[in-house]
Order: sequence, then structure tokens, then C-alpha cells
Amino acid sequence: MTLDPHALPERLNLVEPFLLWQVPGRENAPALITDARTVTYGELADAVHRATAVFKSAGLLPEQRVLLMLPDVPEFASAWFATVKAGGVACAINPEQKPEDVRYYLNYTRARLLVVHASALPLVEPVLADCPLLAKVLVVGGEPGRHLRYEAALEAATPDTSVFPSHRDDAAVWLFTSGSTGQPKAAVHKQHDFVFNALSFGLPVLGYTAADRCLSVPRLAFGYALGTNLLFPLMAGAAAILFPEKPTPERLCEQVTRHRPTFLTCVPTFLNQVAQSAVAKQTDWSGVRLAVSAGEALPAELYYRWMAATGVEVLDGIGSAEMFHIFITNRVGDVKLGSLGRVVEGYEAKVCDDAGREQPHGDIGTLWIRGDSMALEYWQQHDKSKAAFRGDWCVSADTFYRDTEGYFYFCGRGDDLLKVGGKWVSPLEVEGALLRHPAVAEAAVVGFKDADGLEKPRAYCVLKPGTAPDELLEEVLRAHVRALLEPYKAPRKVTFLDALPRSDRGKVLKGQLR
Repeated sequence: MTLDPHALPERLNLVEPFLLWQVPGRENAPALITDARTVTYGELADAVHRATAVFKSAGLLPEQRVLLMLPDVPEFASAWFATVKAGGVACAINPEQKPEDVRYYLNYTRARLLVVHASALPLVEPVLADCPLLAKVLVVGGEPGRHLRYEAALEAATPDTSVFPSHRDDAAVWLFTSGSTGQPKAAVHKQHDFVFNALSFGLPVLGYTAADRCLSVPRLAFGYALGTNLLFPLMAGAAAILFPEKPTPERLCEQVTRHRPTFLTCVPTFLNQVAQSAVAKQTDWSGVRLAVSAGEALPAELYYRWMAATGVEVLDGIGSAEMFHIFITNRVGDVKLGSLGRVVEGYEAKVCDDAGREQPHGDIGTLWIRGDSMALEYWQQHDKSKAAFRGDWCVSADTFYRDTEGYFYFCGRGDDLLKVGGKWVSPLEVEGALLRHPAVAEAAVVGFKDADGLEKPRAYCVLKPGTAPDELLEEVLRAHVRALLEPYKAPRKVTFLDALPRSDRGKVLKGQLR
């Protein structure tokens, strides 16, 4: 069935375009690939039908939430699709949580069911008594204790092939923000949001085909990887490679060697780690046709490092939990280093001042974006919803400028920008300059108040192996930045760290540095 992203049918359950409509003729084609097994399209559909039966028998009703705490395993896909197929709302979080965070997520979502990996069960047990709305826990990949073993329940179930007749505007998925200011909040997404982005960005821009084998560093619990390493590949008839362990350069290169992916989903931090690893130079990257990067801006220096190590073209772009996925991106044959590219067809973007007035080209302002994948609201965050969702525009927390050719340049989150001597300074520009020094592996720049109470830039640097931090190097780096940028942008202080603090999404926690 051919879908028009601008005229989607009223009756729309996203499990159909992303999976069920792809099964006929592909029953024996690989859908999910792991080190231990390959799951075909027919097997995945059967698992989804069985999970649908299990979830319904466990008491799941339409519009109720199911919380997934799973690594990247095939059961994530079957549980996620079954939730939506039964009319429920899928919510997913990283399984590596603290018990108090598990309590928060269960009560915030009011989840009826929890599907959790056995390795995370000890984090769940202490808080279950505090979560009265949770009806059942299903455990994947190990001993379930007093709960239900997911795999055994599916094996015993009679497949339920029915699909809940969702409206295209029904809530289907919650995507959590990073929680950089307080507890994570959920962007409530509709059925059609995912289909719209897949047909506007995923398939036409990234060019998925049935021949692709996709591999991701970010985990499926995050919307970025959910799109590029599950939904988009399946809609194209391609295969997704899954591995549950925390990604390392060594593990990624092992997967590249073993499974020969053609498409890679990554983030700038990891691209940098791979580029500096010895194993990257021993890995055959010839089968990878393309990599995508998002989550943070990709400095030109990291792009060069990655290309030198792998030879794989990488497209940098930006998306958000509020818009589900990428809406501004570089494209194959149209990469402008330092920029995040141009707006994806079907979306509109503008750079505005605090009053919502569009800024001239070259002036820094807040990014406003609109397109038919925008979330309904932040759950239980009315004031923040009003600030972010204004009519059909989503007002981001990110600052940008746009050049005369329509390329957008990320300058940082609004609270990251520094005003030094009355002039705006983008920390990303300073970080990019620091990365061009051969001693610097990673850099983060934040503001601090000097003795006169004036804001100045301060840099935190991770050095490459074999480089010793000292006062001389600190001055060398300051001079290096002054030579590349206007002198007032140079950091007044440089602090050397063994590692930068990062979130589970790999983003630098600049609040901790401040």
C-alpha cells in the first residue's frame, strides 16, 4: 500500500506500515539479526501477534501505557509493536536505571505492564510496592522470579492477529526528553507522526532499500535509534542488527566485521572514539555505504578524523523527542561541514528572537520547527507544553543561525551561549577550535564568572593518550584558539579531565561542568 505522508488515512495503526504490510513475500527474509540468531519477518510478525495476545490477557486496554526496560534484543521489537497493535501506548527507557528512577517512570507513565530484562529486575523489585497501577511484570532473557517469563508466555499463547483500529491522531508512543532540567518528561506522539517522518526523511533522504543491513550505537529506547535501526529499515524491507551490550569501539567494529552492515547510526562522541581507536584501522568498512550522526553537532575536525579512519560518509542532522526524528540534515552529495544541513522536505524551520520574530540570515536565535510529526504535549507539563508547542510550531531550546543558502548552524542550547564583552560566543565554535589541536581528544566549553562578575569561557579538555597536562599546554591551547578565532572567544581557563561527564544518550552534561 502506497501512503502519502500529507494525506494519511484516518484509520492508521503504525504496526501495519512498519511491519505487517511488509511481511507478504518477505516471510523468510531477515528482519532482525543478532550474534545468536536471525529473526525473519514472518517470525517477528508471529511474535508480535503472540505478544498481543499475552498483553491483552494480562489486562492491557487501549490507551494504557506499557513500559519497556530492555536492551537492544528482538524482544524489544515484538513488545513495542504488540503494545501499539493492541491499542496501547509504548514507552521505553534505558534498562540501566536507579531504583528511584524506575519508581518515577512507572508512576509517571501509570504503566499497566512492565517488560523488563532479567538483568534489570533487581532494580525493579524494591519499588513495585510503590507502583499500585502496575498489573504485571514480564521478564525477558532470564529467570523471572515471581513474575511471568516473556518468552514462555509467547510460546504458550495463541497468536492474536487483530489490529486495534487506531485513529491516525491517537496517542501511540511516548518519547522521553533527556531531562537536562529536572526529571525526564514525555513527549506524547500520535500514530501518524512516525509514518510522516519515515516517508519524509527516513526512506527518501537516507535511501533505505531491502538490501540494507543497519547497525546502531544509540539504543532502541531512544527515538533516534528507534527510527533509524528499527522502523525505517522494516518499512523498507531491510534488516536491523541488534546487540545488547553497551557499545564500545571494539564491540562496534566486531559487529561491522561479523555482520557487514551497510548503514550505521551514531553520535559525534562515538565517531570520535572510533576514529581514535586502533581497532578502527584494522576493520574493513567497505560495506558501509553511509553513517548518520545526531544528538550533538558534529565538528568539522571530528568529521575529518572519522573519514580518515573509516572512509564512510557521515550525514549530520538534528531531530528531537518533540518532533520524533530528524528534520534538518546534510544529504548525500550535499554535506556542508559545520552545518546541520537544510530542512527536510515536509518541514519548515525558522530562527527567531525571544519575541518570535524571524531573524535575518546570520543572526543567532531560537530554532522554531513545524511538521506533521510534532508531539501533542509534554505529559503533565502544561506550562512547558504551552512554551514549546505554539500552534503548529515547536519552539526548541536550541540556538541556530541560518546562512543565505538555507543551511542551519547549531550554536548550542539557549543556556549554553555565552555573552563575552557584550558579544555572543558559541561554545561549539570554541570546542571545534580546540579539537583542531593534535593533543586534544575531546573538549567542552562553558561559562564562568571572573573576579569582576563578568562571564568568560572556560574549557574542559580530554587529552589524547601520551599527552601530559601541564600549565604550558594550557597556555598553548589558549594561544591556539586565539590564533583561529577572535581573541575574546579564547578560554580564560583550561581544565584537564580524564573523561567528560555524559548522559546515557552520550551528551556532555555541561550543567555538571558549570
